[in-house]
Amino acid sequence: MKEFQLIECYFSNRGPTRRDVKLGIGDDCALVQPAENKSIAISCDTLVENVHFFPDMPPAALGYKALAVNLSDLAAMGAEPAWMTLALTLPEVDETWLSGFSEGLFEAADYYGIALIGGDTTRGPRAINITVHGQVPQGKALTRHGAKAGDWIYVTGTLGDSALGLDIIRGAQQARAEHKEFLINRHYRPTPRVLAGQALRSLASSAIDLSDGFISDIGHVLKASAVGAVVDVNCIPLSRAMQDTVSEEHALGYALTGGEDYELLFTVPEAQKGALETALSHAGAKFVRVGQICAGSKLKLQLKGEPFTPPYHGFEHF
Repeated sequence: MKEFQLIECYFSNRGPTRRDVKLGIGDDCALVQPAENKSIAISCDTLVENVHFFPDMPPAALGYKALAVNLSDLAAMGAEPAWMTLALTLPEVDETWLSGFSEGLFEAADYYGIALIGGDTTRGPRAINITVHGQVPQGKALTRHGAKAGDWIYVTGTLGDSALGLDIIRGAQQARAEHKEFLINRHYRPTPRVLAGQALRSLASSAIDLSDGFISDIGHVLKASAVGAVVDVNCIPLSRAMQDTVSEEHALGYALTGGEDYELLFTVPEAQKGALETALSHAGAKFVRVGQICAGSKLKLQLKGEPFTPPYHGFEHF
């Protein structure tokens, strides 16, 4: 199968049809028509085999996750997904792999209403690069730099499940049957909090998605906003599967530093705190208050009123 046959078979005329796509796959560039008074949010992520995923990862799960992790960036900005491009590097044409990958990719694309409008294919070590484009009302985008002393810190969902799921896949941890599938799926099929991000546009002072671990990612907010924070580790949300599988110490290590949860961390001023329940009630995301922004530049972790030092550090590429 040649390059253009590959594109035609697995990627052309797939996914949702959007009226704002004026020219899609098949030309030198795609043409899109942004909505009036909207800013365009753009993000890209690269997944490299043996760095971000194992060679035996189910291709459908990889296709789904490759898009979901990008959509999580749009969620953190409060943006509505619109368009994406895909650059796919493959060592060879494996039609079984391509079929599974494209099925997973377009499962996520259909659900979140994002159209594939172009990209590239090339030969080399397997890697997936997706660039997503979203739209957000002008002046309403969430950023990392708006947190102020006194704001409350929240997270959605539960933390650490993806990292524990990865260790189960690697054989480094064991879990009971009723928890194993849940934890592995939390790694393979994260849930980007797109609706929650949009609901927070008029409430949150800052936001970020949790990709590299709670401690690493809240650090980005604190640096961008020039503030500090006090976090009550007792309040970090843990799933029942996590609590039943590992000790409290290990659970907190996964939750604080594990990464790849793709939940949202956001800050809310006191005046907006009461509106959260209503705003997020239709977004399908539970949320928990875990701390408060303070003056200074330090992150202070407390467990049962005492300073707490996590046993691990967040993920860094270099």
